[in-house]
Amino acid sequence: MRAVIFDGELRVAELERPTPAANEVLIRPRLMGICNTDLELMQGYKGFRGTLGHEFVGDVETGPREWVGRRVVGSINITCGACDMCVRGLRSHCRNRRTLGIMNYDGVFADAFRLPVRNLYAVPDAIPDEVAVFTEPLAAACQILEVMHINPSDRVVLIGAGKLGLLAAQVINRTGVELTVIVRRERQARLLSELGIRSAERHEVPDNMADVVVDCTGNAAGFAAALDLVRPRGTIVLKSTYRGLPETDLTRIAVDEIRVVGSRCGPFDAALRLMLQSTIEVNTLIEKQFPLTQAVAAFSYAAQPGVLKVLLTP
Repeated sequence: MRAVIFDGELRVAELERPTPAANEVLIRPRLMGICNTDLELMQGYKGFRGTLGHEFVGDVETGPREWVGRRVVGSINITCGACDMCVRGLRSHCRNRRTLGIMNYDGVFADAFRLPVRNLYAVPDAIPDEVAVFTEPLAAACQILEVMHINPSDRVVLIGAGKLGLLAAQVINRTGVELTVIVRRERQARLLSELGIRSAERHEVPDNMADVVVDCTGNAAGFAAALDLVRPRGTIVLKSTYRGLPETDLTRIAVDEIRVVGSRCGPFDAALRLMLQSTIEVNTLIEKQFPLTQAVAAFSYAAQPGVLKVLLTP
């Protein structure tokens, strides 16, 4: 079968079809999404080698009878179920965690891939593939509200109006807060305006005034900007991951008593409910589709500044 692998070089290779274990299914993808994390992996993040990809919607080919033939999405953390974190219900922090297409587990950019049964979520018929493929990043956006309570009276600033940031802005906006999204491009401002969300350039937003700053930039400069924007005893929600070890002024966090909250993977069931309600717009985020055989060109396109979601088709 064909698979998009990274082994120091990105290429489409012919691999043997995977054989799922007793607790796994084999999935044939319908659509796959390229994420910023995929681009970071190629720059050395996690030292990954293998088949890339973790955003998908697909059909179960083999596995337990009740799942065969069903259209599914799947959470990305492959967990042991037995360690202290799993027993406490914190499966995304499993001591023995592997991560689909990111860490020690081959990903979805292939003609077929495997995934544990307990990671599966059936996709309702009313949700089209082009929407369902956004389940994983939308779930990550929902996690912001899982890790902290945002009051409707809060002043919230979101920085990083890219693929994840635009989803996160829509989720946060549903809480009724005073939300401002900092933009760098006219297109971002236009998309947010169509969604009824206020945008501004950085110089238009005063420092030290935000109760909550959500950093979706994926770079160290974003966290530095968040430190400037948040008020004393405010909160920074960090959605960014970094391939390096960025420097930051930790003294300001101590002196201003700023709370920093990490936020990673989120609830798939909540994301699917939002999709069923048609309250989250994703179609305008789709930039372009490429066939799997043109994955190298797709990655090159996705890496361009300002490009939103690029999809792969089997």
